[in-house]
Amino acid sequence: MQLQKGMVVRAIAGKEMDHFYVITDLDARFAFIADGKHRPLDRPKRKNVRHLRATSTVWDIGDMTDRALRRSLQEFSAKGGY
Repeated sequence: MQLQKGMVVRAIAGKEMDHFYVITDLDARFAFIADGKHRPLDRPKRKNVRHLRATSTVWDIGDMTDRALRRSLQEFSAKGGY
């Protein structure tokens, strides 16, 4: 599945393993991910795209706040990540 901005992904490597994040930006080899708590939207983490697994969920993060992102990811994770 092709990664895109706003897509919810699960980290499969590193300290972030098994946590859900949203992609805030992409370049050729890296995705910038945020969760609204440890990694706010204005300071995303650069992560190799090989260490991410895409979900079928894409959100509009244009006007999303860190608090709204945190809550959305928490609900997404509680539903089993679908």
